[in-house]
Amino acid sequence: MNYDIYQSPYSWRYGSDELRVIWSEVHKRRIWRKIWVVLAEVQRDYGLVTDEQVEDLRTHAGEVDMDRALAIEAETHHDVMAEIMAFAEQCSIGGGIIHLGLTSMDVVDNADVLRVRESLTLMISRLEPLLEAFCSQIDAHADIPLMAFTHLQPAEPSTLGYRLAQYAQDLWIDWQNLRRQLAGLRGKGFKGAVGTRASFRELLGPQDLEAFEAAISAKLGLQFFQVTTQVYPRKQDYEIHSALAGLGATLYKFAFDVRLLQSPTIGEVGEPFGKRQVGSSAMPFKRNPIQAEKIDSLARLLAQFPRIAWDNAAHTLLERTLDDSANRRTSLPEAFLITDELLTTAFKIVDGLRIDKHAVQRNLQVYGPFAATERVLMALVKAGADRQEMHEKIRMHSLAAWESLQQGSDNPLLDRLLRDANLLSYLSAEDLVRLMDASEHVGDAPERARNLAAQIRVELKG
Repeated sequence: MNYDIYQSPYSWRYGSDELRVIWSEVHKRRIWRKIWVVLAEVQRDYGLVTDEQVEDLRTHAGEVDMDRALAIEAETHHDVMAEIMAFAEQCSIGGGIIHLGLTSMDVVDNADVLRVRESLTLMISRLEPLLEAFCSQIDAHADIPLMAFTHLQPAEPSTLGYRLAQYAQDLWIDWQNLRRQLAGLRGKGFKGAVGTRASFRELLGPQDLEAFEAAISAKLGLQFFQVTTQVYPRKQDYEIHSALAGLGATLYKFAFDVRLLQSPTIGEVGEPFGKRQVGSSAMPFKRNPIQAEKIDSLARLLAQFPRIAWDNAAHTLLERTLDDSANRRTSLPEAFLITDELLTTAFKIVDGLRIDKHAVQRNLQVYGPFAATERVLMALVKAGADRQEMHEKIRMHSLAAWESLQQGSDNPLLDRLLRDANLLSYLSAEDLVRLMDASEHVGDAPERARNLAAQIRVELKG
């Protein structure tokens, strides 16, 4: 790399080399050439080209010469024509029949969809181990009670495994959505300048058009849209970007929660921190959640791509305008490269998640008694007390206890309840002590968390 000029972070910092290869110029042009070869093979079956011409194209299909193609493009200002001419120069026998009957987007759009398919397949393969990592953490921590928060205020107890199951469930939905997108991908096919297949009707006659395009579809392993303009419907790009952005939203929430929970005021979980990792150049003690922050930063950008794809779909006038072309050169690869980085980083966090059980217990001990009053209230009513009267008494005790807590004292709520004769006329002190153990007030959350993990594993294997 030349570090004296601007280099995109996606060229080296974010995303994997596997994706960078998929979205490279050389790989793209190899796919273009593959399409030209497949076209020639099918055209040979219809008597339009010879075996020798097809073999010539096939022999030189892998010999992409970027320097020569770019030199031609500097003169023609047309990247597809430049590649056709560079390919033709290498093929003394078959060069004259390359691209017969096609328009540029018959090549470019189908190649883009093939690269999207490769990318979606890779993203799904990244997502599956992340789901498995969540399932493992759910199983390991389904029974660990912790304080749950609503409105960023202590609410009622839950369990660590149940909280993790929330992220896993959303990721499971994302996994299903990506698989649907992959299964539903369609290429433009070979329909010419405005989608009418007029050029191929001239070459083949009316009776062979469906069979001709079906033969190319089978060779490429790619289904085609029934109706297109010069391009495939850009609505497909919008759906792909939306699926990736939806996955980004799930990982954004997870990372945001990790950042909050890693703060010392809560301190229950945190991302891995290497032995030689530096948190701050100025403050040696810092353990910043930089991986979670990176996820949120990149996911925030990923969320913007559906907006661009929406514009591309909505603003394509009549049979085609070129105002989507330049931004698609970056939006498609960068959306996948961001997603790749998000998945890889999230896996590192989940797989190496640090859990401070002391902090979990401390927070439950401090705030749990307030949540446990719900159990007390229900037991009082079952014992014959007036609900509204008991609710008010417990409320007053809770407010007083909260005030003491804010002053730095231990939570005095249980002691206050144990001194209330009215409550003790319905419940024994032993019952009150038992009911005020908030760690038991988690419902069936552990079972449902484990059930979700089991369901995810079954579907991943199926």
